[in-house]
Amino acid sequence: MITVKNAESYLKDKVGIDSKDIKKVWETFKNFCKEPVEGEEDKEILFQCGVYDFTGEELFHFDFVRQFTIYEEDEYSQMEQLHCEFLFKPTFELRKLEVEEWSMDYDDIDDFLTHIENLQEFKIPLNLKPIILEIYQEEV
Repeated sequence: MITVKNAESYLKDKVGIDSKDIKKVWETFKNFCKEPVEGEEDKEILFQCGVYDFTGEELFHFDFVRQFTIYEEDEYSQMEQLHCEFLFKPTFELRKLEVEEWSMDYDDIDDFLTHIENLQEFKIPLNLKPIILEIYQEEV
């Protein structure tokens, strides 16, 4: 059973840490989104992209996120986000792309995933070469 504590290592094993094949990683992430995680009440999936300078260097972030809301004894404890994030040099075309879409705004996960796949913000980077793929989990 996948738990919040082992979700990052589980996804890394499924994806392979050196993968730069965005389409393959997306298919793996989509399947991961449908798998149950122990203690998860609602599936909270986010697709976001845009140019940011979180690291001190402007990069285009193309980010698939699964968010976990953690409760201890029925009381809210914390949230954690598991990121599957591709980084790119910010080209002129990529600088025009920015979006944030949450699965909770859709009737079901399949509707959400189909919607994401039809966004220009999703389609354009698919055929570009990323600098790196980073998979990490953090408390938010």
